[in-house]
Amino acid sequence: MYSLLPTPFHRLPVLSRELGIDLWCKRDDLTGFGFGGNKTRKLDFLLAEAQEQGATDLIAVGGVQSNFCRIAAAYAARAGLRCHLVLGGSDAHRARGGNLALDALFGAELLMVDTDEWTAWEMRASALAAGLAARGLRPYSMPIGGSTPTGALGYAAAMRELLDDAARAGASITTIVHASSSGGTQAGLLAGAAEAGWEGRIIGIEVAKSPEPFRPRVLQLAAATAERLGTRAPGADEVVLDPRWIGEAYATPSPAGREAQQLFARREGIVLDDVYTAKAAAGLIGLAKQGELARNETVVFLHTGGSPQFFSF
Repeated sequence: MYSLLPTPFHRLPVLSRELGIDLWCKRDDLTGFGFGGNKTRKLDFLLAEAQEQGATDLIAVGGVQSNFCRIAAAYAARAGLRCHLVLGGSDAHRARGGNLALDALFGAELLMVDTDEWTAWEMRASALAAGLAARGLRPYSMPIGGSTPTGALGYAAAMRELLDDAARAGASITTIVHASSSGGTQAGLLAGAAEAGWEGRIIGIEVAKSPEPFRPRVLQLAAATAERLGTRAPGADEVVLDPRWIGEAYATPSPAGREAQQLFARREGIVLDDVYTAKAAAGLIGLAKQGELARNETVVFLHTGGSPQFFSF
């Protein structure tokens, strides 16, 4: 495993006062490999599976500023595998900086798909995998966000780590808030909570409009992950998703996200990216201000990383 764990867990005193809740932050932006982020936890398990299968090439799919693809490129470089990134977006060929610069630095082959349709990205990746296999290579292809039961195991383990953090700090967590896009992080947390017997809320702030119904996808993935762990499958009522903070579109900054980004930076010195964590933080702030988080309840903001995207503008 390449992640540097456990990641820091600390209270946010200024924002706690301003929002009227007991707010803590789990710093998965500091997992320590390839500029960090939640995707390293998933790739710890995905890379192990790829190596067990004798893979020669990794294929990852995502938006042009994908954190998952950036981390996949770093993991492939460390493991001595070739990496192919299928990067999509309506202006994919015009993109510069941020994660894209790091993808190239890590030596990945970049294939740009100028459309916002996730299904088109996946189809291009499938064709690529078939072509590599026809040449006698052994590609290991990963879906958007690495959201498979194998990848989600990373966040089942993270849930155990977080509960250990809280026990050491004397914090009785009631709610976890995080960005949810492809579902793997949330599914892993739900499976890990079921395994640990933790009964609090896990609120996924939706930051993308999935091409398929998202709640059933998270529930199915959580159930498959729980089965791998030998624990009960989370119930449908445990999948809490809030779509109010997506803004105009996936990967498009929102006004509420920009306000949250400034607030975290100017109150706590924490950097959020525009695509994921700023929108998740906007959701957290909105929930607190609207009274949907109880006053003084203990809430964890799971910082899933993505800071390099900030430098893409």
